[in-house]
Amino acid sequence: MLLDTVEHETAPDPQWAVLWLHGLGADGHDFAPIVPELVRAGWPPLRFVFPHAPLRAVTINGGMRMRAWYDIRDLDLAQRADLAGVDESIAQVEALIAREAARGIPPQRLLLAGFSQGGAVTLAAGLARQVPLAGLVALSTYLPLPAQTARERLQPQAVSQPLFMAHGVFDPVVPLAAGEAAAELLRGFGFDTTLRRYPMQHAVCAEEIADLGDWMTARFGAD
Repeated sequence: MLLDTVEHETAPDPQWAVLWLHGLGADGHDFAPIVPELVRAGWPPLRFVFPHAPLRAVTINGGMRMRAWYDIRDLDLAQRADLAGVDESIAQVEALIAREAARGIPPQRLLLAGFSQGGAVTLAAGLARQVPLAGLVALSTYLPLPAQTARERLQPQAVSQPLFMAHGVFDPVVPLAAGEAAAELLRGFGFDTTLRRYPMQHAVCAEEIADLGDWMTARFGAD
């Protein structure tokens, strides 16, 4: 069953899609307000799709049920992610990508983006793509797979996907070092990886949105 989504089209007959995954405990409405701040004149018509993650118990929050892409079992990043939950979310993302293809937007005109836990799923899904997407956006996040598992899952075609990462220098939730380690690993795999750092905590800032807009402009121009 497809996840419920919040959608926003910047103009009729969208030619591109941006599938954006929220962070832990948020929902698809969380990043919808970013659309008018991000979108620029001259871009092709876009469909933004903001899915709601399923409700699930989250171990580090005392088993409380909330919207989450996977269970977070431990504050230690190396032990944090529930890999079965990560894989379930990857399958749900793939179903949404397939729906966009059925609606006339093929993978090569779709950007997969995510913040925090949503960004972790974006990275995990992106490295396993056999049909490359137009690009990956991973904000304030980390790779939820051990390096060896990531290497085993890596598809040769996946490294053609440009990757934009951004992170707060003062992030107390996902330390900057975790984002840097993910960027370094993926760059080593062959991904064209951009990593931007900002003087902020676990958040998104105006400068970051501007840099992301520049990067997206380049993606649209490469079509």
